Amino acid sequence: MGPRALKALMILTSAFVVLTELALAKHAGTTRHYKFDIKLKNVTRLCQTKSILTVNGKFPGPRITAREGDRVLIKVTNHVKSNVTLHWHGVRQLRSGWADGPAYITQCPIQTGQTYVYNFTITGQRGEWWKTDTETIINQALQNGGAPNISDAFTINGLPGPLYNCSAKDTFKLKVKPGKAYLLRLINAALNDELFFSVANHTLTVVSADAVYVKPFKTDTVLITPGQTTSVLLKAKPHFPNATFLMSARPYATGPGAVDNTTTAAILEYHQPSPTSSPKRNIKLPLLKPTLPKLNDTSFAASFSKKLRSLANAKFPANVPKKVDRRFFFTVGLGLNPCPQNQTCQGPNNTKLAASINNVSFVQPNTALLQAHFSGQSKGVYTTDFPANPLVKFNYTGTPPSDIFVNSGTKVAVLPFNASVELVMQDTSIIGAESHPLHLHGFNFFVLGQGFGNYNSSTDPSKFNLVDPVERNTVGVPSGGWVAIRFLADNPGVWFMHCHLEVHTSWGLKMAWIVMDGKGRRQKLPRPPSDLPEC
Repeated sequence: MGPRALKALMILTSAFVVLTELALAKHAGTTRHYKFDIKLKNVTRLCQTKSILTVNGKFPGPRITAREGDRVLIKVTNHVKSNVTLHWHGVRQLRSGWADGPAYITQCPIQTGQTYVYNFTITGQRGEWWKTDTETIINQALQNGGAPNISDAFTINGLPGPLYNCSAKDTFKLKVKPGKAYLLRLINAALNDELFFSVANHTLTVVSADAVYVKPFKTDTVLITPGQTTSVLLKAKPHFPNATFLMSARPYATGPGAVDNTTTAAILEYHQPSPTSSPKRNIKLPLLKPTLPKLNDTSFAASFSKKLRSLANAKFPANVPKKVDRRFFFTVGLGLNPCPQNQTCQGPNNTKLAASINNVSFVQPNTALLQAHFSGQSKGVYTTDFPANPLVKFNYTGTPPSDIFVNSGTKVAVLPFNASVELVMQDTSIIGAESHPLHLHGFNFFVLGQGFGNYNSSTDPSKFNLVDPVERNTVGVPSGGWVAIRFLADNPGVWFMHCHLEVHTSWGLKMAWIVMDGKGRRQKLPRPPSDLPEC
């Protein structure tokens, strides 16, 4: 959705749920219709009421349920003054780029009073709170060049929980029965924070990441970046435990800026057994709290990431591209822009903070890139000279160069259809080393390896996992380190790639890939729908 969402961790609700049990393997596919009305609604949290964007007046929003092979038609009508678009995070838009959603990348926004139908098919997939207006906060930051104000709270399913003032009644509760197993679908919907999640006195079994099964492993804590999804199994205790348990989330942060270092919590409650002949009523059970990693526990983050591996079996193979047609090396990080004349800016030494990939800070166009590409009218909209490597080499994780100003432009990288791509993303220490969750639209990719310090193209590839690397669509570039991925460019269209920290995306840490048409009929980008919004 164009206007920024709330900072939240969602469990089980407001998710795009894809049913994939073995019993559904022969499902022929059906068409599912949904109607989304984008409207404002007053919501009270932290003893303060504000008006927020909602879908059908619900917060969190409604759930969409589909099976693999289903066609989904979602009619979206904009009833607010702001332009909006919707992105279906985690849904791979195979030859349906017109439904992907990012504004001015694959479509122009849906304007006030207009309607647009998002039309796509589910293929090969399994399944934050500020007191003030978030648009105002980000616009002020972009204007003055400083960092935006931090949030006032985190939420779980839209509720801050009992650890915040004035929020005891605003607490999500999950009731379970002894001995039963429960699947929790975790979605980090926060704008600017990676989150640790844990349930007191319970072990979680991770079974999928970004809608792809992984080799199950047990953990007390899950790390999930903005934009990532993780499904975990929670096995309830065999007998009533005479206690209730907090399910808590708080940030993992490594950057130089201020952080909302607070904790949101929900409550895990057990159904009480039937009363005996002399029942004891209204007994207040002890509330147990989990122990979460420290705010900057990069060691835990690296260890957790390395545990994620694909099933890589006959039924769910890991089809890792073995040969590489195109290699890219992207530096990702912060930088500066000069302060406009006659203005005071809040970045270092009266500058404006910026962000970039290979020192190119992306400028959002006024025409959707996909429309310009399809119509062959790219002149004045974008150029195809996005650098495959940094134009200036330096010690990326050491002392920064003296010139840390970014270049700006609307540049894209062009790939032939079906090219196998290897991309190494390197964090930099400019302004400060920081973990960056990078999300690629239109594709899943395999995470071959990661490490700290500068990537070494001579020695690091020998350590790549080409057997069972985790397959996902969002990956954290380690703070002061690198990550290597591969994907197959088998999806024609224009595909957005960006940091999933909203502030970094707003500062320009984003780019786009153009994948050209193949020769076959089903290897080409379809024509745009007749109701595609105009700019």
